[in-house]
Amino acid sequence: MKQLKISEAVVRRLPVYLQVLNELTMREVHTVSSQELGRKLNLNPAQIRKDLAYFGEFGRKGIGYDVDYLIEKIRQILNLDKTHYAALIGAGNLGHALCNYNSYIRDDVQITAVFDANPNKIGTTINGLTVQPMEALSEQIRSQGIRIGIITVPASEAQNVANELVSAGVDGILNFAPAILKVPDEVRIHHANFTTELLSLAYYIENERLERDE
Repeated sequence: MKQLKISEAVVRRLPVYLQVLNELTMREVHTVSSQELGRKLNLNPAQIRKDLAYFGEFGRKGIGYDVDYLIEKIRQILNLDKTHYAALIGAGNLGHALCNYNSYIRDDVQITAVFDANPNKIGTTINGLTVQPMEALSEQIRSQGIRIGIITVPASEAQNVANELVSAGVDGILNFAPAILKVPDEVRIHHANFTTELLSLAYYIENERLERDE
């Protein structure tokens, strides 16, 4: 499929569409309209149609979208028709939770290696994965064809870990540490900052309450 320059907002909505479509499949729903998707996602149906139209014509007027076909196409757009392997660095509570969640997702993105600098954690297992020392990071990333690094270490160590991941050859990093990291332009980084999300949530719920009281 030809790679198009699509806005980040559109790309971030595609996994949400995919999640709802997978739920429909589990309920043996075979077709769905943009209006139905819009109601489930609280989105304008026109926005959904516009997002999907960037990649092709998937629906039929008066009928809607074939659920299985649309799942297949979105998976291809997101490059989920092949497995992506990830390495997790930081075998603390969050690292444990992510590794355990690994069992409940499809084989699109799989955590296949876990690393930590704490000697007490090295050699322990999380969901069948043995925690390895940081010294093994580079070799394992190359030998397993790992392209994604997940950082769940304290903020003070996050940049050092990011540097090691970049040196080992990863293409993307998902950072859970409360720190803004610098990586080369060719490496994609996403920040999953719980603190930022909670503080912004507090802002919105308070302002919405004030608006209702006016």
